[in-house]
Amino acid sequence: MESVVLPLELIQLFRSSDFPSQQEYEAWLRRNLKVLEAGLLLHPHLPLDKSDPSAQSLRHIIRGAFEKPMDIGKNGESMQTFRTVVMSLSCRSSDGSISETCHWADGFPLNLWIYQTLLEACFDLHAESSVIEEVDEVLELIKKTWVMLGINEMLHNICFSWVLFHQYLVTGQVENDLLFASSNLLAEVGKDTGGSKDPIYTKILRNTLSLILSWAEKRLLAYHHTFHNGNIESMESVISLAVLSAKILEDISHDYNRKKKDDVDYTRVGNYIRSSLRTVFIKKLEKLDLCKHPSRKQNKAFPILSVLARDIIELAINEKAIFSPKLKRWHPLATGVAVATLHVCYGNELKKYVKGINELTPDAIEVLIAADKLEKDLVQIAVEDSVDSEDGGKSIIREMQPYEAEAVIATLVKSWINIRVDRLGEWVDRNLRQEVWNPGANKEGFASSAVEVLRMIDDTLEAFFLLPIPMHADLLPGLMSGLDKSLQQYILKAKSGCGSHSSFIPTLPALTRCSTRSKNGVFRKNEKSQVTQRRKAHVGTTNGDNSVDKTQMCVCINTMQRIRMELGVLEKRIVANLSSSISTNEDIANGVSLKFKLSTSAAVEGIHQLCKCVAYKIVFHDLWHVLWDGLYVGEVASARIEPFLQELEQYLEIASSTVHDKVRTRVIIEVMQASFDGFLLVLLAGGPSRAFSLQDSVIIEEDFKFLTGLFWSNGDGLPAELIEKHSTTVKGVLPLFHADTEHIIQQFSQLTMEMYGSTAKSRLPLPPTADQWSPTEPNTLLRVLCNRNDEAAAKFLKKNYNLPKKF
Repeated sequence: MESVVLPLELIQLFRSSDFPSQQEYEAWLRRNLKVLEAGLLLHPHLPLDKSDPSAQSLRHIIRGAFEKPMDIGKNGESMQTFRTVVMSLSCRSSDGSISETCHWADGFPLNLWIYQTLLEACFDLHAESSVIEEVDEVLELIKKTWVMLGINEMLHNICFSWVLFHQYLVTGQVENDLLFASSNLLAEVGKDTGGSKDPIYTKILRNTLSLILSWAEKRLLAYHHTFHNGNIESMESVISLAVLSAKILEDISHDYNRKKKDDVDYTRVGNYIRSSLRTVFIKKLEKLDLCKHPSRKQNKAFPILSVLARDIIELAINEKAIFSPKLKRWHPLATGVAVATLHVCYGNELKKYVKGINELTPDAIEVLIAADKLEKDLVQIAVEDSVDSEDGGKSIIREMQPYEAEAVIATLVKSWINIRVDRLGEWVDRNLRQEVWNPGANKEGFASSAVEVLRMIDDTLEAFFLLPIPMHADLLPGLMSGLDKSLQQYILKAKSGCGSHSSFIPTLPALTRCSTRSKNGVFRKNEKSQVTQRRKAHVGTTNGDNSVDKTQMCVCINTMQRIRMELGVLEKRIVANLSSSISTNEDIANGVSLKFKLSTSAAVEGIHQLCKCVAYKIVFHDLWHVLWDGLYVGEVASARIEPFLQELEQYLEIASSTVHDKVRTRVIIEVMQASFDGFLLVLLAGGPSRAFSLQDSVIIEEDFKFLTGLFWSNGDGLPAELIEKHSTTVKGVLPLFHADTEHIIQQFSQLTMEMYGSTAKSRLPLPPTADQWSPTEPNTLLRVLCNRNDEAAAKFLKKNYNLPKKF
């Protein structure tokens, strides 16, 4: 066969008489002449010189045959010339000698066209997507043409791979076995690539594989559009064709810096995953476009990204179930790459959305929570998929830059909290200025502004727990701190308007000594005038505090108590709400962060201060005329405590009926303490209008017993032990009023010298006024001497301090 030019032998063998008609013969003749033209002139095995006489002769013969059909076989001379020319061209060799092998069909690309045509005989004419049963026998026959056509194993593999691939395309792309077979042959081609340096073979490879790769990548770069459950099996073959084609093209590119073959697989498949998922993401985003959504027509905000998040997680789950098992053969982290790509795509849209958020809205929360859930689900899928990888999936996780959706939510909620807290603070400032502290505002006698401020706090807390966020426990301390400070300000400003108890305590008069001539305690007109002036001076110093009536103070006390009680209710409600929220933390669980500490403390302190203020206002302001201006002024026996007790009892009844039950005892205790302080003040700092003899001590002690009896009230009042506790100071001082003058002088001198040391040897210094009256305190002893209607006391004071007498 190698020494035969088949078309030449056929032309010489058959005559026109062998055909049904002259036309069929001429057509057959032209076909064979075209084969010879293609194999010897157009695509010769060896390059042909245009001036070659044999080539020129053959061209002339073929042209003549085409112009005037003739039976070459009839003319023996023409046939001989034709044969000589054909054999001369087919037996050429590269060294100029005559070859024993005829080369008429092994020139490129004629040989491939012929071989491809032969290979197409492997397909069933009635079912073109199937190969014939005798395919193995046919292939054995076809291989016998390898020498004639210049085909070898490598060319056979690439040709047959292409034929199978092409047949898959032209038969509707339904028979996956054709792709599978094509892919297997391509794998064989890849094994032999490195051993061939033939430029023609390289060109054949490059052209063929470029076509295959282009077709495959067009489908793989958007494989979600191409493949589905019904045709997913063909995906593996398409990937195999793409990867093998890419590898072989890399091998023949002579690029010595190219990646390893394994990297080609990994990189390309990774690109397919990213490209396809970006494409499907964009399509889903466009489908959910606000402009196209029907809710737009209803003028409703539509949280498109929250819907997209649900679509994305569904897409990720489908990816893991359907596509990743096929892709893992070339990319072990196929699922991780997929979810990382979706994470990035969604993250880009989320960033745009977050930049446009100015305030906390239901849509914003819905989108951010959906984003947070999506991120957690995607990370979970990536981690599960990467358990067995070398780095445990760290490379994939690094691609997934956190959305920080919870941080964005927290920032928005903090802003929401700040707005609410600032609004509450402004309300407190505005409404406290308008509050009149009217005891008739409601039956419980507390301020209407407190009702409103507590309602605002309750509403704010309720609105906070209604926020559909996953971090109530984390943000609650910040909210409570803000509300706590605002309420604390309310309490502090409310109590500051009521003044201080110290503002009601009179200024102590200057120290004087008694004159024995005034032992009856009768003072003249000018002495009465001085008492009146002192009272006016005292009233003048407390005018600012007198603007608030004691009943108004009681309303303020009730308000503080109401706040204390309501805070307890609020704290219990917060615990209940928090128990049903999504998250907790240890501090919250332990109740550490669930207390209104500042406002509770301020309320307790406010109640204490206001009770004291009410008490001192009653004793030192409202009852001033019977205490300071009446008790023991002049003759002790005729100016006793009864008038003071009568009016004090009335004031106690008013205060008791005004204040809340839970603070009534506290008010009475403070009134008792103020009464005791006032009683001592009269005794020790009553001024020149008072003088006490030793005999007066019995009256004084009896009067104090009456005073304590008012609060004991025959067992219906304060407990005896409580009265005893508060009367300790008075009972410690009273014995001094029946103590001998010389004894007091001696004790005073000793204590003063102990206090001042050597500086007191020449003259006793005047001791300062003490914070607490005491029988062992020099100033207390000195004041007893100043009010002692006794000659020895007067001489001692004259000698040591030159104190003036009473007038």
